[in-house]
Amino acid sequence: MELVLSLLVLAAVVAVVAAPLRRGGGTEPEFEAELASLAAAKEAKHREIRDAELDFRTGKLSDADHRVLDHELRAEAIELMRRLDAARRASAGGRPHA
Repeated sequence: MELVLSLLVLAAVVAVVAAPLRRGGGTEPEFEAELASLAAAKEAKHREIRDAELDFRTGKLSDADHRVLDHELRAEAIELMRRLDAARRASAGGRPHA
């Protein structure tokens, strides 16, 4: 009886330890979708920054308006990059993130 119980415990430990290896090191689909979404949002935000710079250079935005808009857009871009980095770290580690 002890032998059977020991074998069951051993099998459970092996299953838990080997679980990350069975995934093949890849990320789960929801992580990949989130990574793609965040990367696209980051690129879109960078385009907004470039567009605002062009609008300023062509006289469509005043200096004061450009400074405010540029500050807001860059803050949003930084937040997106932080979220993207966190998602990449979490998917590389194979664990969910908040």
